[in-house]
Amino acid sequence: MKTTIFYIVAFAFAFFSCDSDDTNTEGSARFQARLMDGPGDYEEVNIDLEGVSVNYSNDDNDGWQELDILEPGIYNLLELTNGVDVLLVDEELPTGTIRQIRLHLGDDNTLVMEGGETVDLTTPSAQQSGLKLNVNADLLDGILYTLLLDFDVDKSIVEAGNSGNYILKPTIRAIAEAESGAIEGSVTPFDTQVWVFAHQGANTDTLSTYADELTGGFLLNGVPAGNYTVEVQPDPDSGYSNYTETDVSVSVGEVTDMGEIAID
Repeated sequence: MKTTIFYIVAFAFAFFSCDSDDTNTEGSARFQARLMDGPGDYEEVNIDLEGVSVNYSNDDNDGWQELDILEPGIYNLLELTNGVDVLLVDEELPTGTIRQIRLHLGDDNTLVMEGGETVDLTTPSAQQSGLKLNVNADLLDGILYTLLLDFDVDKSIVEAGNSGNYILKPTIRAIAEAESGAIEGSVTPFDTQVWVFAHQGANTDTLSTYADELTGGFLLNGVPAGNYTVEVQPDPDSGYSNYTETDVSVSVGEVTDMGEIAID
């Protein structure tokens, strides 16, 4: 488990509207995209990821540049928790401002339910045109930029009524590593499944992960700077009580260590 995060440079993300091409052929920057995930109540969530592309303009119909995805194929998102991520893209791009990024999904998307049943996940919008995210990433000459794509499983899978069919409507946070920190710690005892949550209030996004079943360690990565309430929730059938700690401070480029948390 990493105890230090090195941040190369800060850049901001925002919804943006602009039709101009913002490439600059006089320089290049190294661009990385990493995929990670928050946990969900399934055994597997398998996503068929075929490609990644970026756009320096805000024109949906023009200007897309296909990137070389390192390992196209099927990813079980539930393996990408607790600080684990997968590097999708690592290449030199022209300097300028990336306005949009798009993930291209294939047809082989499945969901494995608790108990082992496998069902298909339909992804109508993402399969037709790709899953588009609006970003505003300024790439400067000679600088490394890393974009974290945080796939929220609980919000992304929708059951179509009582039909037994499931639809993938991806909810993804795009996070600049340079604008975030992390929270780590460990939970003892670790003889039961434990969820760890961090939030700033009832109306904010909740970041979550599992504590490691062998060591009790946990890591919440890509956490924006601020003060958080961290909740530790063991399996309800375990007999252990929940734990809550308020005012956990997170700073840009630093890992906040909560130490060992004892539940009883």
